[in-house]
Amino acid sequence: MAEVYILPNLPWIIGAGLAIGALGIIGWIFTTWLRVKNGYPLDGAWGQAIYPKRNDEAMERIKLLSQENAQLRAEVGSVKDRLANIERIVTDSSHMLDQEIEKLRGRTN
Repeated sequence: MAEVYILPNLPWIIGAGLAIGALGIIGWIFTTWLRVKNGYPLDGAWGQAIYPKRNDEAMERIKLLSQENAQLRAEVGSVKDRLANIERIVTDSSHMLDQEIEKLRGRTN
């Protein structure tokens, strides 16, 4: 049975096995390259971080990004407050808006 089916196709079977192995290795290299390119950490055999290494420059960059994030959050909060006021002005009836404007004029004069 083996002589009829396996032996004549043995070069194809070996070639397919080698092709699958080569594709697996190429895929592993490609995913590693993508991880490095996009800044994801690479792990060693025991789970320790290999790349990117933690150094003072990276920590300073993280600190600056955290400060910028806090500033942007504060700015978004103020924009939300402004938008709430604009929505209130737009949705209020014109009569109430006129009354509020007149009250403000009366206080300054």
